[in-house]
Amino acid sequence: MLKALILAGSGGSEKLKESEGAKALVKINGREMILYILDALKKLDYIEKIVIVGPQEKLGSLKTVKDVVVVEESDSIVENIELGLELFTDDEEILILTCDIPMVTAEAIDDFVKKAKDLDADFCYPIIRREDTERKYPGVKRTYVRVREGTFTGGNVVLVRAGSAKRCIKRVGEFFAYRKNPWKLAGILGFSIVLKFMLGQLTIPEIEERVHEIFGIKARAVISSFPEIGSDVDKESDLELARKVLGREVFQ
Repeated sequence: MLKALILAGSGGSEKLKESEGAKALVKINGREMILYILDALKKLDYIEKIVIVGPQEKLGSLKTVKDVVVVEESDSIVENIELGLELFTDDEEILILTCDIPMVTAEAIDDFVKKAKDLDADFCYPIIRREDTERKYPGVKRTYVRVREGTFTGGNVVLVRAGSAKRCIKRVGEFFAYRKNPWKLAGILGFSIVLKFMLGQLTIPEIEERVHEIFGIKARAVISSFPEIGSDVDKESDLELARKVLGREVFQ
C-alpha cells in the first residue's frame, strides 16, 4: 500500500492569472484543478491515504473527502514537504505530487509506480522523452534537458521512502534555492558534472550516482511514456490545453 502527498501551496504562477490565491483551485471546465488529481489517485486501490498541504481555509471542502487529510501550509515548498512527511512513518513509501497536473491519469501514475517499485530505490523520478510529449501534445512548450540517452522533460510525481526524504530534505532545499544559479549548483554538483551536462554528454547513471554521493540515497530515473505525468499548468497556454484535453475526455 502507498500513501500520497499533494503539494497545494497558495503560491501562484506569474504567468497564470487565475492562480492567484491557490493554484489548486483554478477551475478547469467547472472543476477545481486538484480534483482531477484526486480522481486519478482514488482509482488506484493501493493508495490508502492522501495528505494535502495547502491553505486549509481555501481547501476546506476537501476535508470531507474520504481518506484525505488537509494540512496547513508553510512559507516554502520544501517546508510544505516537511510538514506532509511528518504524518508518515520512516518506513512508508510516499507518492508526492504537485497540484497542477490535472491531465494526469490513474494509468500514468500506475505505470510509474510499477516501474519504480521494480527498482527498489529511495527516490524515483519520472522523465519523459521530448518526442513522446510532442506526439501527444503537439506544440506544447516544456523545459527539456539533453543527456546522452536523449532529450527529456521531468515529471511532477516522485516516489520516495519517507525516512530517506526526511533525512535529506534540507539539502534538497539548497538545490531548490540555487536552481536558477548554475555556478552555485556547480559548486554542489561539481564542475565536471556541470560541464558534461552543458555538452550533452552526461548520462542518466552518472546523475544517479552523483545524487547518491551527495544525499546518500539510492535514486533512479524512470522513463515514462505518459506525458501527462509531467504536463503541469503553469501558464495560460497550459490551462487552455488542459481545458481542451479534459473537455474532450468528458465526451468520449
